[in-house]
Amino acid sequence: MIDLRSDTLTKPTREMLEAMFSADVGDDVFMEDPTVGRLEDKAADILGMEAGLFCPSGTMCNQIAIRILTQPQDEVICDEKSHIYNYEGGGIAYNSFVTTQLVRGDRGRISPTDIISHIKPDDIHYPHTALVSLENTVNKGGGSVYRLSDIESINNVCRDNNLALHLDGARLFNALVQTGDASRDYGKYFDTISICLSKGLGAPVGSVLLGSTDHIRRARRVRKVMGGGMRQVGYLAAAGIYALDFHIDRLKKDHGRARHIAGILERLPWVNAILPVETNIVIFALADDINPQEFLKKLADAGVKGISFGGQNIRFVTHLDFDDNQLEKLEKVLMGSIK
Repeated sequence: MIDLRSDTLTKPTREMLEAMFSADVGDDVFMEDPTVGRLEDKAADILGMEAGLFCPSGTMCNQIAIRILTQPQDEVICDEKSHIYNYEGGGIAYNSFVTTQLVRGDRGRISPTDIISHIKPDDIHYPHTALVSLENTVNKGGGSVYRLSDIESINNVCRDNNLALHLDGARLFNALVQTGDASRDYGKYFDTISICLSKGLGAPVGSVLLGSTDHIRRARRVRKVMGGGMRQVGYLAAAGIYALDFHIDRLKKDHGRARHIAGILERLPWVNAILPVETNIVIFALADDINPQEFLKKLADAGVKGISFGGQNIRFVTHLDFDDNQLEKLEKVLMGSIK
């Protein structure tokens, strides 16, 4: 089966498993797991931040960041396509007692002008605008990418208006491979950054929240109350270290295969539209007379899994476990009478 539903579906490579089995571990709640410490320090160094905190999921990282950067009755500005708004179970309201101000940006990317126009006036009738959250790459935007120059301009607006800035960087390394921007420069512009190790990087589980030493000290308390304290978790952290060491540069292969898929889809009469493919996500719209669920069923019967992405949209995501042989098989399926 060729599974393109998500890049979270990968399994550890043999070399990653060997790193996991040989990990030196301790009790991380007591901050005594040396491998977790190595992962947190490594991730912080890569992105130019002071400290890191290993968490079970990207959602937890994002929710902790929002919690420590806001107070109840505050407001978060983010794009309407943002993961923190669409896919985190209403956690912004539930965990932090804050509201969201949604922006309709460019495939999930917001501009300095968008932010300025959505800042609330200092009036007791309104929530207090406190935080801006970006996502890079943007999942619902088809893997769209922010350039560092865009982020610098957004940072300037945030600093001028006393707003904190968070990055949901679940697929940040896809963006960095695409743009060639220096990863350490990111630490100049964000108060907090979350990175996911279990998407394109191929680790089985885990994310890291990055920030200042003080932010991470406070984040550790919030992680505890959310049930995110873990014990001998260095076995998982070792997978993350391996992923950061060996699985970043190979993301270029995923991007190339995604662009190849887009090229196939462009030739098919039953595809109405395709979002621009910048990284490893391909979102395309089926013709109006095709039922998406029936299409996915036929696709699965032919040995390929995709995922419905709202309306007529279907999403494919390339990843570590999708190779050129599978790409060739996928092309044959799509070019056949799959519709």
